[in-house]
Amino acid sequence: MIRVLLVDDQALIRGGFRALLSAEDDIEVVAEAANGEQAIALALEHRPAVALVDVQMPVMDGIEATRRIAADERLSGVHVVILTNYGLDEYVYTALRAGACGFMVKDTEPDDLLQGVRIAARGDALLSPAITRKLIGEYVSRRPQPAPVGLDALTNREREVTALVARGLSNDEIAAGMSISPATAKTHVSRAMTKLRARDRAQLVVFAYESGLVVPRSR
Repeated sequence: MIRVLLVDDQALIRGGFRALLSAEDDIEVVAEAANGEQAIALALEHRPAVALVDVQMPVMDGIEATRRIAADERLSGVHVVILTNYGLDEYVYTALRAGACGFMVKDTEPDDLLQGVRIAARGDALLSPAITRKLIGEYVSRRPQPAPVGLDALTNREREVTALVARGLSNDEIAAGMSISPATAKTHVSRAMTKLRARDRAQLVVFAYESGLVVPRSR
């Protein structure tokens, strides 16, 4: 059963998501929060697999809530998905850097929302390659970034795998492309995440672009 925490200051939005998610046999909405402060407390109480978090809320916004959830070892199993009305914007980029595993727009199709929750619960990033390139192109490549920490610690294989993760490839696709087993590909990804202190694949993607390991393609 996938346990979900809903975080949005609009009760109507939460009610719509709850009705949709609760109708699924494998998803359970365990709690609702109206601001980031409540979200952290409820995450600690219920330990959900997925937290759907709005960005702009009173008391504490979704970005700060995401940052605190990601920094708390007790909440390492909570995968934050940012909900936004605006699609690609700097809030989304900041949330990914803070530890979100991906994002969805609030008016997404119901089937896409359900699929996104299941993907996030598995620990995978909700970032398509096309969206990632546009996002990074807008909010990373146009401004100087601090020197990345840990890139020199990666082996050549780990750098190659990290670049492929940033291109949107799954472990199976990485394995096929590198002529290695899926288990070996998973090991390389895990080691790269550990060395770079990336909480999940989404942070590995952001690191790959910020470090220059992967360069956004021109539109």
